[in-house]
Amino acid sequence: MMRLLTLTLLLVLSLSAAELRFALHSEPKQLDPLLVADDSAEAIRYLTEGVLIRVNRLTQKPEGELAVSWQVTNGGKRVVFTLRRGVKFPDGSSFTAKDVAATFQKLFDPALHSPLADTFKTDKGEVRVSAQDDYTVVADFPASAGAFERLFDQVPILSASAKQRPAPGLGPFVIAENSPGAHLLLKRNPAYWKRQADGKPLPVLDGIRIEFQQNRDLELLRFRRGELHLIDSLTPDLYERLAKEAAGQAIDAGPTTDVEFLWFNMAPQSPLPAYKKAWFQSQAFRRAVSEAISRADMSRVVYRGHASLSAGYVSPANKQWFNARLAPHRFDAGAAAKRLAQGGFVLKGAVLQDAGGHPVEFSLITNAGSKTREPMAAMIQQDLGKIGIKVNIVTLDFPSLIQRITRTLDYETCLLGFVNIDIDPNGIMNILLSSAANHPWNPSQKTPATPWEAEVDKLMLAQAASSDIAARKKSFDRVQEILLEQSPAVFLLHPNSLSAVSSQVRGAKPVPFYPRTFWDAERLTLVQGK
Repeated sequence: MMRLLTLTLLLVLSLSAAELRFALHSEPKQLDPLLVADDSAEAIRYLTEGVLIRVNRLTQKPEGELAVSWQVTNGGKRVVFTLRRGVKFPDGSSFTAKDVAATFQKLFDPALHSPLADTFKTDKGEVRVSAQDDYTVVADFPASAGAFERLFDQVPILSASAKQRPAPGLGPFVIAENSPGAHLLLKRNPAYWKRQADGKPLPVLDGIRIEFQQNRDLELLRFRRGELHLIDSLTPDLYERLAKEAAGQAIDAGPTTDVEFLWFNMAPQSPLPAYKKAWFQSQAFRRAVSEAISRADMSRVVYRGHASLSAGYVSPANKQWFNARLAPHRFDAGAAAKRLAQGGFVLKGAVLQDAGGHPVEFSLITNAGSKTREPMAAMIQQDLGKIGIKVNIVTLDFPSLIQRITRTLDYETCLLGFVNIDIDPNGIMNILLSSAANHPWNPSQKTPATPWEAEVDKLMLAQAASSDIAARKKSFDRVQEILLEQSPAVFLLHPNSLSAVSSQVRGAKPVPFYPRTFWDAERLTLVQGK
């Protein structure tokens, strides 16, 4: 009996060693891969779905995945993909061009309202994707397609015949168990097409256990105990704590392309009183708020120096597309106060009032439990208080926050971060276009609400339709200038990529781009012990 128990224990240890474990800080809103709108859902899509082209997160170069090759013809308007043969879905059905065509037909259906569809928009018309034969797909663009490879990095190719929705995909893992509020279990996809150099199948891991863990202190504690193998994003204080204890496991991969920012609710259909809408729709007011916040103090205090000051959505880490002529708004409370006075605001004692006598007071919502955003909100509150603006901080659980900013629009200002997955301008079409559902300050506009948003739309659609890199850069530089001038959002900081990798993990190569630690999860291995 003792021998049997010993063998059983060894077997359990062996199996557990082949299961990678990490945490996500919120649950995915939903698991439909065409409707991904949050980081958690994006992580799951990345691990479970196959794409035609994948941008290598280490080299940032496009590589063939389900497409083995592609040719550009018709002056850049047509892309002909040759598909990989012998690929099967987990249910045993063969992957063909019909699956690709059906996926794009569903993606472009206006009734779906997919954020991914926005990235394919141009000012010239619609993209058409069709099956030429079983292993040839043709994508016809209305104009020359700039950086089209990156467009296909996020589009999951779904089975056209599967009855289950969402159905298991063509990625290295499949969803085996979903326990809301607790965890999501992925198991290796036995039909996955990739192989190791010696011909053995990938992925190496038997599975991945993704915990839903909002508390970052507990996440680090579990990492130190060996219960978690990766932390994709460490807060600066936890990074420094881990670096002192286990320097080799704490990794600073340098500046990310992510941005932390505050924005104003400018949606006319929001339930805010008219006088507050007038504040937020005033460029002078927004600019004054931006000038009154000390980004340098925020970087030093909250991020321990592991963050750079921001002038927009695009980080200096994105060397190709960052507008180097721009600089963050300089911290100058005096200039901010003067700008407000010119806009009709009056300081009565320590309280700023608008021309109608309303005290300037608004709420700032952010996600509860964030070890960076909660202190950032407190510093914003303190800085704006010095010019007579009262800020009330409201922390919400993530689902409630998303509900407010996307559905009810019942909020005043919001502090959040944007995870910039793609360095190409087309990757943020679903943020910048005024018609986009994820356009933060005024989503889903039928027509642009302001002349400057109309100009941004025109520039973004024009660059998306061009294959001339210099022309695209000129258009996108102007977009960045407009956003800095108009300040619909107060861009604050670009955090560094701070992560943790257990000594049990082999093959991890953390990068500044999402996902940072598990972008090549199919090749990761685990060893016994700490």
